[in-house]
Amino acid sequence: MVARAPRKRMYRSMQGRMIDIEKLRAANETIKAVGNMNVNARGDVIGQGGQVVKTKQEVVAKYYEQPKGKVSEAPAKKVIAPKKVAQAPQPKAVAIKAPAPKKVATPKVAPKKTTAPKKGIEAALDGLE
Repeated sequence: MVARAPRKRMYRSMQGRMIDIEKLRAANETIKAVGNMNVNARGDVIGQGGQVVKTKQEVVAKYYEQPKGKVSEAPAKKVIAPKKVAQAPQPKAVAIKAPAPKKVATPKVAPKKTTAPKKGIEAALDGLE
């Protein structure tokens, strides 16, 4: 049997042009990827000025060094809590009384003389004038 050559991934655009996606990826793999992860299209971590800080292989190797959920064989470091320092007693707060509100004299209004309630048409025409 004769092995066939790998098939190129060619796509037809909406305008009818043929595009080789693999060639396009290879040409742009060092360009910074869109997003906030600071990586290029290959997956390398990028620092200032587009310089590669860590390669994709280093990132993946670090991720798989210790699987999630596995307990490490080294004993956990004991965290020693700092001793509490005695604090000097603080003076008690003194309650300050607010001054009493000033009383304002209100003028007294004399009550109006009440008349007999209006009836009928006089009551209806009372507010129209």
